[in-house]
Amino acid sequence: MQSLKDKIDGLAKALGKNADNQQPYTDYQTLRKQYEAQANAEVKQAQQVSKNHRISMLHGQSDLNPKWTFANLIEDSDDVIEAVSIAHSFIAAHEDINWRNAGSHMMIFYGDYGRGKSHIAGAIAHQLIDQYEITVLYRQLSTLLELRYSSYDFGAQDNVGQKFRQAYQELLEVDLLILDEVCVNESMLKKNTQSWLGNLLRQRLVNKKNCILITNHNLAELETALGRYCFESIREYDTYKVRFAGPSRRKGLASDEVEPQSSPAYQPNQLR
Repeated sequence: MQSLKDKIDGLAKALGKNADNQQPYTDYQTLRKQYEAQANAEVKQAQQVSKNHRISMLHGQSDLNPKWTFANLIEDSDDVIEAVSIAHSFIAAHEDINWRNAGSHMMIFYGDYGRGKSHIAGAIAHQLIDQYEITVLYRQLSTLLELRYSSYDFGAQDNVGQKFRQAYQELLEVDLLILDEVCVNESMLKKNTQSWLGNLLRQRLVNKKNCILITNHNLAELETALGRYCFESIREYDTYKVRFAGPSRRKGLASDEVEPQSSPAYQPNQLR
């Protein structure tokens, strides 16, 4: 009795083909495993492409400075080194689902201008987007307040009221809200502004959303500037306070070279 191979060889010769040059026979189970492996690889590739697209969208919607990353940060003082350590701990905590669902967390970065507060806050946000696809929104408080005041102009033709309502909804829903320049050049916010900001923070607290507040005030001045109602809203969060006291990292505008002057330097507001 002819074997299966002999029959295949005979058929190949009858068709004028060399059976020795044919592809080796592969059984069904082996083929199935190969096809499943190929399909899984294609699915993983598609998932990675989709994830990269989502992350790119999240970065674009956040309004973060793309240069605010840990790679671009110079750790040249004790306060920055400590702030970076706290920042990495905050990021790592997001790995724990129970921590993320336990409540709302707030980081308060305070200190003088140019100390790296916004940079580190942005670096935290960028990494949270990359690792956990956290939704982030960076806003300066003064810009939000200007939009809020403009929304009261009922005669405006640019739908500013609708824009503010949409912006406010984003403030409520985003996973991490970064509010920069909090109370900048303000010793005390107006009462209605204190109430508005306090209500925003309380609603985010209820929804278990996290915040980073950035201010040039010290904590005592910040409490006064925000008012008791608003500051009590902050106390309800699981709060991390980070003080920046190192040197300014912003370059001055003065030139290193002294330019020749053909006339006396201008001195404004001189009394004659």
